[in-house]
Amino acid sequence: MSAYAPNSELRLPIRAGVGFKSDHFDDIQESAPSVGFFEIHAENFMGAGGPPHAQLTRIRRDYPLSIHGVGLSIGGAQPLDREHLDRVRTLVARYEPAMFSEHLAWSTHGAAYLNDLLPMAYDDIGLARVTRNVMDVQDALGRRILLENPATYLRFETSDLSEVQFLSEVAHRSGCGLLLDAANVHVSAVNHGFSAEDYIDAFPIGLVEEIHLAGHAEDADEDGERLLIDAHCAPVPSPVWALYRRILDRRGPVATLIEWDNALPAWPVLLDEAARAEHLLEERWQWSGETTRQEARA
Repeated sequence: MSAYAPNSELRLPIRAGVGFKSDHFDDIQESAPSVGFFEIHAENFMGAGGPPHAQLTRIRRDYPLSIHGVGLSIGGAQPLDREHLDRVRTLVARYEPAMFSEHLAWSTHGAAYLNDLLPMAYDDIGLARVTRNVMDVQDALGRRILLENPATYLRFETSDLSEVQFLSEVAHRSGCGLLLDAANVHVSAVNHGFSAEDYIDAFPIGLVEEIHLAGHAEDADEDGERLLIDAHCAPVPSPVWALYRRILDRRGPVATLIEWDNALPAWPVLLDEAARAEHLLEERWQWSGETTRQEARA
């Protein structure tokens, strides 16, 4: 078990946040919106300076920040790329985000970077490898991280654990927390024909410290069957909002991100999506009666 236990001083506010894109920077500056936090992709800020860092420094001054890695290849068969991990560590040290997260996926083979988040077999070999890599990342960053459930388009016959069992065991062995992406659950459930509701109900909900919501693209596979693509290119669809309510019913209010990375909308459209998530969080606060949102924001 890792030494990096949950830290109450390193947590996102229990509100709705949005992904930060430079296209929206002027709107953010002019309107000073009431969003809970911003999230960035680590790999977009690995240079030393320039406009990206000038904008991010300003954002970080005014808002909590979450850094989301997309390139550590934690599920890869080869050891972690130490130079890449050092760049992530430098970024985390520079901006001191409330949270750092990565994906249960792989994206490198040899010296090649495949520019995608690829699925892996859920077996004992993969379990040992991912656990070791998560612990190495946590040791490098000096903090607990979150691991995100992936969107997948194929499954391996050699898997002898379910995805939920695999994530649960990695979290148990490494001490990491979990990021539950409701959009990924919906995409994978449609693509593979399983129940998204059963997936949510089986998830180790007490380990969830952040939720992601996003829209998808739709295509067809070679047999003409419906195929969803985790493209982050559209509003959050109704089935994902329904899964979000189901998660909140089990977990209670938790920090929630609206992801919209492609075909970017106008800033007010993105803000409306965040407001909808914020409204559902408010409803859940009222139902729980455990504490107030204001207390949670402190």
